[in-house]
Amino acid sequence: MRLILLGPPGAGKGTQAKSLSEKLKAAHISTGDLLRDNVKKGTKLGKSAQAYMERGDLVPDELVNRMLVERLDSFNSKDGFILDGYPRNLAQAKSLDVILKAKAMDIDYVIYLETSESVIIQRLSGRRVCGSCGVNYHIKNMPPKRDMICDKCGRPLLQRVDDREETVKNRLVVYLKEVASLIDYYERSNKLVRISGDDNAPIVLNKIIGLKPRG
Repeated sequence: MRLILLGPPGAGKGTQAKSLSEKLKAAHISTGDLLRDNVKKGTKLGKSAQAYMERGDLVPDELVNRMLVERLDSFNSKDGFILDGYPRNLAQAKSLDVILKAKAMDIDYVIYLETSESVIIQRLSGRRVCGSCGVNYHIKNMPPKRDMICDKCGRPLLQRVDDREETVKNRLVVYLKEVASLIDYYERSNKLVRISGDDNAPIVLNKIIGLKPRG
């Protein structure tokens, strides 16, 4: 299947994308990973993107689109893929249509993980990260053996600014404004499927896997 995962921060898109990739034997395409990989390898596209990233600017859609095309060309994309973090806006959605049409492909489903604010705050505000080795924890779901101390290296854990409750609320407001046009766009094309992101990850995964491939 060819899937797009949409959902606010903390909805579990990355977790679901990785699990779906394993279950469906489909490629997991994360735009964040694409950007980091191109920058790390020093590709022409990566160097162009890095200039924007270092200034704190958004990487232009054109560059992201070109990275996506290269990624799709690097394997048999007809076998299926899961897009995680793309498209982020209506312009990217329309560009994706053009890209896939040129490959005689279409998206089967756009999965929108509807997640309540209270669950998002609980998930994100509870995250902790080791400032030394980068290992992630959660004070409720995956706590360290010693309070605020990394199991791996014994250094103190930190809470990222982005994961503080007030910041999470602001991120959610921004996301919902951005995603509204995407939801409308994919609803009109009868591709959107709403699934509760409040459920535990295995339940969400089973609901997605239960969808029947189209065409």
